Amino acid sequence: MASDRASVAGAGETQARMTRQQVLELFKRRENAYEDLDAAALARDYVDDAVIESPAAGVHQGREAAERALQAVFTAFLDLTVTIEHLIIDGDNVASVLTLEGTHIGDFLGLPPTGKRFQMPAVFFYQLEDGKIMRERRIYDFTGLLLQIGVLKAKPA
Repeated sequence: MASDRASVAGAGETQARMTRQQVLELFKRRENAYEDLDAAALARDYVDDAVIESPAAGVHQGREAAERALQAVFTAFLDLTVTIEHLIIDGDNVASVLTLEGTHIGDFLGLPPTGKRFQMPAVFFYQLEDGKIMRERRIYDFTGLLLQIGVLKAKPA
């Protein structure tokens, strides 16, 4: 009978690999937390020393940093919606293809609100460990976001 424990390369220890259903439940919970703009609930899904890479917030580490970064986005875009288009699961690695939409209602990175809307596709990659997120890499067009909300002007071609 095959074990549901996977060996972590170089660690000399084993960790429980999440089932597909457990991964789906984790991301359904995250989807609900995004709907509620609940930064604290989202932050609870990270391991203590998680690493998050984001075009807007840079690289930050840990639950508290994750919560602060998420709260800053939620404060700036109070009507933010996150629509998951596809969730691709490969063991403890997950790719979430999504669309982010919202209106620049509050301060964002020191920039006053413009009242302009944005819509942008994104891909978030996750590495999971023991039911939590240990690494997250967010990929999206940050410059395009700044153009859409009117804080960056593009030169005509």
